[in-house]
Amino acid sequence: MVRKRHTEEQIIGVLKEAHAGLLVPDLCRKHGISDATFYKWRAKYGGLEVSDAKKLRQLEDENRRLKQMVADQALDIQALKAITAKNW
Repeated sequence: MVRKRHTEEQIIGVLKEAHAGLLVPDLCRKHGISDATFYKWRAKYGGLEVSDAKKLRQLEDENRRLKQMVADQALDIQALKAITAKNW
């Protein structure tokens, strides 16, 4: 698994610096990121505050957990259908 270098708080800080008027290439060089990384961050975190980012993370975790539950239930249903089809 890839280790994240920057926290959400740091990412939002970088985006605020860009919004304050720093040039993107200078900002990327300063923080050691590529232009593509900056624009991905801006697409995902643009306009968010730190508290909003934490809420986003919680919602993503909850969504991941719920999807896993649905997948497990689908497997259980499929197994039960296979068992009942053999009995008939």
